[in-house]
Amino acid sequence: MVLDACVLYPTVLREILTGVAAAGLYEPVWSDRILREWVLATAKIGPGAMVIAEGEATVLRANFPRAMQKPQAEIEAKLALPDANDLHVLAVAISSHADAIVTFNAVDFPRPILAEFGLDRRDPDGFLWEIFSRHPEKVAEIVEQVRARAELLSTQPMPIRKLMKRVQLPRFGKALAG
Repeated sequence: MVLDACVLYPTVLREILTGVAAAGLYEPVWSDRILREWVLATAKIGPGAMVIAEGEATVLRANFPRAMQKPQAEIEAKLALPDANDLHVLAVAISSHADAIVTFNAVDFPRPILAEFGLDRRDPDGFLWEIFSRHPEKVAEIVEQVRARAELLSTQPMPIRKLMKRVQLPRFGKALAG
């Protein structure tokens, strides 16, 4: 599964996705450019956020060496999407023989175009809900660790449904809350 930059930010979503991957429940795929887009997106939080994100991207590279895919300019040059800035994501998905691209960006990854390459587009809410439905205990344990860490950092209570809704995972949050 190729993880688009938009699902690597916010932190809670990234930590859930990478926690589930670390548990062996799916294989993540990304490129340096995807990770760089995520790091740049954190600039809106403040100047120190990019430094922290760069460190976190380094940790992802170390923890998931098989996830890293090299740029595929020759593939990218033959592709068309509504937003040319997303061609690199599709090229990574094709070259890595991924099943899907996990993204919130439905408009720029039309299913008919992806289907031409044997790919699907997965919303992170449905993607995580599906993994949870097959491995409820393991996924719940991972999410609880992420929730507890978020609560500790914010010093505010973080009910699971509210936290999942905040990171655009309402269906997944409802399933977790039981």
